[in-house]
Amino acid sequence: MDIVNNRRAFHNYQICEKIEAGIELRGTEVKSIRAGSVNLNNAFARVENNEVFLYDADIQPYARASHTQHEPKRPRKLLLHKPEIVKLFSATAVQGQTLVALRLYWKNGRVKVELGLGRGKSATDKRHDLKEKAVKRETDRAIAAFNRRRG
Repeated sequence: MDIVNNRRAFHNYQICEKIEAGIELRGTEVKSIRAGSVNLNNAFARVENNEVFLYDADIQPYARASHTQHEPKRPRKLLLHKPEIVKLFSATAVQGQTLVALRLYWKNGRVKVELGLGRGKSATDKRHDLKEKAVKRETDRAIAAFNRRRG
C-alpha cells in the first residue's frame, strides 16, 4: 500500500532502474507517516562511506508526541545489502545519473522506499512526454465516445 508517491521524479528524470530499500526511522516518524504527514518532493539518496542516506524527505513532527521529537528533514539511513550499495555507488559515479526517491510504501508492517536510478530529462524530452500524454488522452476520449454511441 502506497503512502506517498513522488510524481515530480517521473517528470524530471528518466528512470532506468528501480531499487527497494528499507529505511531507518524513529518512533515519532513512523507515527507521523501513519498520519500521512510525509512529502517526497525533491527527495534523493546518496552513497557515502559505503552507506546510503536519504536526503530532503520531509516527515513532519508528530503532533501528539511527548518530549522527544524528530527533525523533519534529517538524513535517514537506507538499509541495503553490500552488493546493492556497491552497484549504486558505481552507477551514480556516472555523470548525470542520480538516485531519486520514487515512493514510500508499507510492506509486511515496515516502511520501504523505492529508489529510482535516473538520468535528468531535458526540456525537449519533457515537452515530448507531455505531447504523448495529450495524444493518448485524446485517443482514449475518442474511443470512449465511440463505445458510448455503439451501445
